Amino acid sequence: MLKKLLSGALLALTAAACSPAPTSPETAGTAGLTTYFPAPDTAVLADGGVKMVPITTAKGTFKVWTKRFGSNPRIKLLLLNGGPGATHEYFECLESFLPREGIEFIYYDQLGCGNSDNPQDTSMWSLPRYVEEVEQVRQALKLDSSNFYLLGHSWGGILAAEYALKYQQHLKGLVISNMMMSIPAYGKYANDVLAPQFKPEVLREIRAIEARQDFQNPRYMELLLPNFYTQHILRRPLEQWPEPVNRSFAKMNQSLYVTMQGPSEFGVSGKLLHWNRVPDLPKLAVPVLSIGGQYDTMDPAHMRMVAEKVQHGTALICPNGSHMSFYDDQPTYMRGLMKWMQGVDRGEKEVKL
Repeated sequence: MLKKLLSGALLALTAAACSPAPTSPETAGTAGLTTYFPAPDTAVLADGGVKMVPITTAKGTFKVWTKRFGSNPRIKLLLLNGGPGATHEYFECLESFLPREGIEFIYYDQLGCGNSDNPQDTSMWSLPRYVEEVEQVRQALKLDSSNFYLLGHSWGGILAAEYALKYQQHLKGLVISNMMMSIPAYGKYANDVLAPQFKPEVLREIRAIEARQDFQNPRYMELLLPNFYTQHILRRPLEQWPEPVNRSFAKMNQSLYVTMQGPSEFGVSGKLLHWNRVPDLPKLAVPVLSIGGQYDTMDPAHMRMVAEKVQHGTALICPNGSHMSFYDDQPTYMRGLMKWMQGVDRGEKEVKL
């Protein structure tokens, strides 16, 4: 899953609607542009596509923030950010790719994240409640099986899979990005494969800090940033990390992260500790794209297996990518994602990438 808020050191471093297939607004000329970016309804105040969706919970009604980018009645991609507790902002790189293909996408900050309400109640940080939140967002945005694509990255991949297992009748396509479908398997991969890649003296010091539960010690992140984050989260020097990533991570909801994930970088100790949906993957009949990175925090072989176990799966393993493959192996990720969505739009259930 997306790891917790980076240290102060990192922060300082600073479709065309009527065609039989998605049409690039650029190649479609003015007609394509006006279809993808329709004129605002003069009867209401233009708000740039933002919609605050009321979410009904056992603790009352709260609002979550969404924002539509573009307009395509057949392809509407709702984005679920990771963390848990990050924001939609690290997805902003999609703006450089999807609009050219006429693909509509929708930013969405989950409850407790970014621009959405934060009830500051840890009892509300639960997977079943978040599933029902996504369903309420779907209904409010009038998404259905004729157009609704769901992309979940990292923790968002858990949420997307869980949503699909309950509500796949509403989906046209599901993208599980950079997430394994078993937390125990994820913990084993971290311990057996990732941890041994550290220098022995670095790993010893990290383990000693974790044993003391001293996770607020600045030394913990000093060790992880160069030895883990730039190897397995986003494979660029810290000073070259994209601004949307830094901005999103700076807003991480630590309460949500620790409640669900736990404080350690090499194991889960929160509410997700025993989560495992591998046995249920064959129940997914909707087309599924499973994306991973060769250098990911997640096991690329497991993410390839996900595509094999669902009924109609496609795997995309980015050879130069890590956990945020849409940045460090951007050409592979974006080309594969767009080709898959366009293939599903044409009626293909298993798209050849």
